[in-house]
Amino acid sequence: MVGKRAKKENKKNGTKILIIALIIFILGAGGVLGYTIIKDRNKQEVAVEEPIVEETVPEEKQVQIFKGNDRPIAVMIDNHSDAWPQAGLQKAYMIYEIVVEGGETRLMALFKGVDVEKIGPVRSARHYFLDYAMENDAIYTHFGESPQADSDIRKYSIHEIDGIAEDGTTFTRVKDKVSPHNAVTSIAKLKTSAENKKYRTTSTEASVLNYVADEVELTNGQEAVTVTIPHSQKQIVKYEYDEQNKVYKRLARGKQQTDWDTKEPITTKNIIITFCDNYTLNDNENKGRQGLKNIGTFDGYYITNGKAIKIKCIKNAREEKTVYQDLEGNVIQVNDGNTFVNICPTGANVTLEAPATTPTVTN
Repeated sequence: MVGKRAKKENKKNGTKILIIALIIFILGAGGVLGYTIIKDRNKQEVAVEEPIVEETVPEEKQVQIFKGNDRPIAVMIDNHSDAWPQAGLQKAYMIYEIVVEGGETRLMALFKGVDVEKIGPVRSARHYFLDYAMENDAIYTHFGESPQADSDIRKYSIHEIDGIAEDGTTFTRVKDKVSPHNAVTSIAKLKTSAENKKYRTTSTEASVLNYVADEVELTNGQEAVTVTIPHSQKQIVKYEYDEQNKVYKRLARGKQQTDWDTKEPITTKNIIITFCDNYTLNDNENKGRQGLKNIGTFDGYYITNGKAIKIKCIKNAREEKTVYQDLEGNVIQVNDGNTFVNICPTGANVTLEAPATTPTVTN
């Protein structure tokens, strides 16, 4: 009896041991599996938390003409023949040319992120130039103003630097030209004046033009190696294409435009023509001052690298940016370089010429 009972006990104990071993094995396997799952989950979490490194654009692929956060500075430049040659134009990223009284034109040069030691001659404000200063978020520099400009400067709270109101250090009258064609300034002096006036000197505004770093070739455009723009009977501007350097040289009234100090030719990478009409103001001064019908949609041209395409120039309000579109409604891409914007009357006999031929296009 004792022997049988012992055998039963031994069998029972063996079963217990087997069950315990099986439980230990299951718990161990579960632990290993759980550890593996947790480890994999942690790996995934670590992978998700790894920072994404953004690919940097090489410097040579970045737009150079309009970069940085310096606020643009607009300067009214005298364009009377007695004011020639002018200083600083070649360092402006954008220059607007518009008719003023007497058939003359005036220029507004825009500077950003450049140090220019001599700019001028600086002349007085005209109210329609304010539209283009506002759309460029620019500090507006001038030497005196028309009554209409004075009123609009206050109406639109324009940040201005007026040579007449300055303390005598921002502008200088030079001796090699006669007054009123001899007031000059510099970017450093204008920045000091702006800081003293507590003006904002930085800007995050995008450029008016859609600049691109890759070269724009208007392959489907028409030939335009010589461009003639008659702003008036008095002021006829011509641009001649320099194929080697891929820029246009500027002439006015048959005379090549050069820099005041360097004597180098004034050149431009891009030309924009906008056709919109100016008109004579009916004011009590009777000086023949002009107005400009520039709100709406207007025909024009974009010209670069010896070719031209027709465009639409759309400005919906005085303070809004002008949008330049091709005839399919796409915003045009503009070469990374300086630009002359010539705003001339609708009926102006603008001509675009192909190499060694008679004019191919007449507006």
